[in-house]
Order: sequence, then structure tokens, then C-alpha cells
Amino acid sequence: MKTTSSVLSAAILLSAASAARAASDDQCFDFTPMSSVSTYLGATLDYSVADRICCHNHKFAEYRGYLAAPEVDFFGRLDPLVETVFYDSVCGLPLFIAPRGRTFDDFKKESLKHGWPSFRPEEMISENVIIHDDGRMESVCLTHLGHNLPAGGVDRYCIDLVCMAGEPLSAGDERNQILQYIQQEQIINATELNTTSYTSSAEQYSGKTSNATAIIISVAVVGLFLVVVAFVCCEKPGWKRKGDEIQVGSSETSTSIHEDDEENEIY
Repeated sequence: MKTTSSVLSAAILLSAASAARAASDDQCFDFTPMSSVSTYLGATLDYSVADRICCHNHKFAEYRGYLAAPEVDFFGRLDPLVETVFYDSVCGLPLFIAPRGRTFDDFKKESLKHGWPSFRPEEMISENVIIHDDGRMESVCLTHLGHNLPAGGVDRYCIDLVCMAGEPLSAGDERNQILQYIQQEQIINATELNTTSYTSSAEQYSGKTSNATAIIISVAVVGLFLVVVAFVCCEKPGWKRKGDEIQVGSSETSTSIHEDDEENEIY
């Protein structure tokens, strides 16, 4: 029986490892971010973070506020008088043009408020970006980008800076092979993009969104309910409080969001 159990456990672990490897291999078509990401706009970005977040991940993010770190200073390196094109960190396809339809200050304010570069539908190169039903976003090159978290009834794309810190590929770059793998019928590469005439076809509200906000609200509601129950149990005549049966904020009931933990970020 012990031998059978061991074999079964090994088979399950092997299957899980194979599935994880397959999922990882699907991303970025087995390529890595371009080396220039680490010096994007003259900043100092962590290349290992770019590789992990963009090409080996579907869920997590760079830490909140990374764009404003002293060594990054994202908005301090942009020209506030012009639109900037942001490119995929792996394949160099254009992803966003910003600010568009709003001021530079609006773009900056919204991004700093949420902690990640935040884009709106008119700023997305819709031919090159995929929004999945759960709100997860990736480029047609299968580079993880971030998530769609609508605000004010309009889609808001919360994007990892390290995954949009690329540049157009040179003719001899081996990453040009990625474009041969892309099944998308119509993409717009860097040389084809005319920023003056381009109009995004992205919907103002796609209905495709992460459930992170719903989870946070649910946790808050449950927490409030427990507080009310604890208060009633303590104050209502005839009721007896039993030791530590209800411990609001205890290890059993509390849920923490580690905003300073890179592997537990919520946009």
C-alpha cells in the first residue's frame, strides 16, 4: 500500500510539474525580455523581475509604486508635452500611446494613485493586446501585461512597467521569429504605427475584469459582520461571551493584502 501511495504521489507531482512547465513555455514564445529593459528611459529596472513577471507569470505583479521608486522615476523621464508609445518588453510591438484623450497630469495622477501605469481604451493599440474574460491582459506575443480593472464605468488597464518597457526590434534580432508564431490576422508593428491617424478599437467597457475588487469587498463585508456579531454577543443581555470563540482579526479570520510583497500584489 505504501509503495502504491508513493507511486501515485510521484505521478501527481510529475503531472503538476509538467503542467507548470507547459504554461511557462507558452509565455513569450520561450523568449526573454530584451536586455534594454534594465535601462529603460535611463532608469534602472530589475531585469529578473521583468523576466519573472512578463514571461513566467499570469497572476502576480511588480510591487505597487515601483514606477515611482527613485531609481525608476517613470513620469520624471517622460516628456509631458508629447504622446509616448510604449512597447512590448519581449517582442517590441507597440502596446499603448499615452496620454491620449486626457492630459499628462491626468495620466500621471491616475497611475500614481493605483501604483502602476494605468491606461484607458483610447490609449491601447487594440490589435496587439488581448483582454481575457477574467481581466488578465497579455500582448499577442504572449507577454503578461497586467489586468483590466475598470474605474468610473470605463476600462482601466493596470500594467506592469517592466512588461511595457521595450523598444522596436532591430532587423537582425532573433525575437522577430515571434511574429511568425502569432496567429493574430492583423497586428501593427512599430514601423506600421501612425500615431497621428491611429484610432483604437478597444471598447470603453468590455465587461472583462478581474474579481480582485469583488474579493476585497467580500472580505470587508465579512469582517464588518464579524465585528457586529462580536458586539452583539458582548452587549446583549442574557448572552455569554465565550473566551476567544470570535476573534476579529485573528489568524483564522483575517485576510491580509501584502502590498509590499511582490508575489502577492493586487492591482
